[in-house]
Amino acid sequence: MSPHNDHGGDPHGALGHSHARAVRIGIGGPVGSGKTALVAALCRVLAGELNLAVVTNDIYTTEDADFLLRNGVLPAERVRAVETGCCPHTAIRDDIAANLDAVEDLEHSLGGLDLVLVESGGDNLTATFSRGLVDRQIFVVDVAGGDKVPRKGGPGVTSADLLVINKTDLAPLVGADLGVMDRDARARRGDAPTVFLSLVEDPAATPVAEWVRSCVAARV
Repeated sequence: MSPHNDHGGDPHGALGHSHARAVRIGIGGPVGSGKTALVAALCRVLAGELNLAVVTNDIYTTEDADFLLRNGVLPAERVRAVETGCCPHTAIRDDIAANLDAVEDLEHSLGGLDLVLVESGGDNLTATFSRGLVDRQIFVVDVAGGDKVPRKGGPGVTSADLLVINKTDLAPLVGADLGVMDRDARARRGDAPTVFLSLVEDPAATPVAEWVRSCVAARV
């Protein structure tokens, strides 16, 4: 897919793709793993070429949505905040109604969306998205949790379409061995892709953005 930046004066306008609905990508992971920062980076990079929107999840606040709005990564009408009032995985896997309503409202109000990112509230390694809500899912862990995290597995690590091992710049500070994390991720995930990321060193989240582009191009 060739990027386009001329949307008739609207940097978030549609590219004229003819498709039934937006590609929906879920982004989950533990508290503090860097999900919201990753969403912000993807919005900055992709908003000029894709017609996109975001749904965030928090238990009792709109903190993640507020972060995106404060940083100006998307106009306010392109961000929806869901207050789950329950364990985060419940709202993305077990009772997806609130998230599904938010996604469909964005698609209806904005029209012609290419991509909707659905960010989960912080959860544990068992967190997965319902395929009734998203088409693909990214799971984010960070090296501050130790190099044992991929080895622990869990559905988030093993079944995500893309595993992101984040904050690699912290590895020397916490004694995490990235080689061990790579080995263990491969053992748990087989041929499913894993990328290592530091938003300090790569603010554009290049490997993740490329993967997202490929999902949109394939029209999963």
